[in-house]
Amino acid sequence: MTRPKLLVILLRIFGIGGLFALGAVFMPMSWMVAIHSWLGLGDMPTAPIVEYLARTVSVFYVVVSVVFLAVTSDLDRYRPLVRLLGVTLALTGIVFTGTDLAAGMPWWWTAAEGPPVVAFGAVIFFLAGPTAQGR
Repeated sequence: MTRPKLLVILLRIFGIGGLFALGAVFMPMSWMVAIHSWLGLGDMPTAPIVEYLARTVSVFYVVVSVVFLAVTSDLDRYRPLVRLLGVTLALTGIVFTGTDLAAGMPWWWTAAEGPPVVAFGAVIFFLAGPTAQGR
C-alpha cells in the first residue's frame, strides 16, 4: 500500500470516528450523567456550563472530523494542511495528557486519549511528508 493511500485511509477513519460526537450534541443530559457514572467518573455536575462545554466540544470534534474528511478529497492540494493537522494533533495530544494528569483522570483514560493522539499526529505528519508526493 502506498503512503498516500494509507494516509487517506487513516484520515478517513479518524474523520468518520469523530462524527460520532454528533450524538453528544443532541443526547439528553440525563444520558451524559449516566455515561459519566458508568465510566466510574463519579457524579457529573449538571450546571449549565457543564452542559454547554460538553455540547460545544462535541460540535468542535465534528467540525475537525469534517476537515479531516475534506482533505482526503485532494491530498496533493491539501498536503500542507494535512501536515499542519498532524503537528497540531500531536501537540493537542500532549495537552490532553497534561490536562488528564492535572485533572486526576483515571490512568486508562489518560492512556487512551493523549498518547494515541500524539502518535496519530506524528504518523499523519510523516505520511504527508514531501517524499509522499507523486506516489
